[in-house]
Amino acid sequence: MEEIRFKRAELEDKEIISRYFAHHTSRSCERTFANVYLWSRQYPVKWAIVENALVFKSEDEDHLSFAYPAGEPSDVKNALEILMEYSRAHGAPFQMYNLTPDNFAQLDEWYPGRFQIEYDRDSADYVYESEKLATLSGKKLHGKRNHINKFKALFGDRWSYETLTKDNAEECFQMALKWRDQNGCEDDPEKRGEICVTMNALRLFEELELKGGILKIDGEVVAFTIGEPVCSDTFVVHIEKAFADVEGAYPMINQQFVEHECRDYLYVNREEDTGAEGLRKAKLSYRPVFMVEKGNVKENRQ
Repeated sequence: MEEIRFKRAELEDKEIISRYFAHHTSRSCERTFANVYLWSRQYPVKWAIVENALVFKSEDEDHLSFAYPAGEPSDVKNALEILMEYSRAHGAPFQMYNLTPDNFAQLDEWYPGRFQIEYDRDSADYVYESEKLATLSGKKLHGKRNHINKFKALFGDRWSYETLTKDNAEECFQMALKWRDQNGCEDDPEKRGEICVTMNALRLFEELELKGGILKIDGEVVAFTIGEPVCSDTFVVHIEKAFADVEGAYPMINQQFVEHECRDYLYVNREEDTGAEGLRKAKLSYRPVFMVEKGNVKENRQ
């Protein structure tokens, strides 16, 4: 078979990758160019157009796996056949990652009973109604409203919210450097990767067409958040950083950002919890309206 030329995502690839995502939509947080570009600096993920479908490959010495192709159904099926052949040629089992139930239903329709999916709870995205996150209305979010009210009472007219622009991005960059030092990012590979993604998102937020919000106290940045639309009705929040010693900073930036930047969208995807217990508890406490389930697929043994 002819070798497929996979390459790492670069800024000049934005138009073609974004076009595929725009025409073959998903609420999954991975399906944006910015996410692909920023995280491909941390993980061995490359892309190619195969049979007129967009394909991502994750490969290192130990594994080979593909994301579900984005494209017209007939092109996706043709691409899958090529990817199965590619795996065989490379002496690896055919595997896929981050498949949604819709993806798997389509796969199973074409290849009944041939594949199995194992959903990974740690990578399921939390999706909320934007209206609820902005207003925190209702009995179940009473505790969240209390956090916001306490923050406002504590800081009075000393706090302010700003939209992220090229004029205040540098202030967020400086805050992120302090956050890095306070959170031991140098000694933890995962945290280090995450802060690198954060720095690059701030550095390139205009080129990547990201939106952001900033929370300040006495004119100093204490929290910021960055995201983008993932489809017509859903906005995804990729990054949220706040100083832990500023009481209420996390709930406040969450609420303010949705109120100011996300009201045009029905839903807000706040990504996965990666299995971190504290994060899971926090994300569940905001009462997601549904989860975007994602799983890993492999072939059933014949």
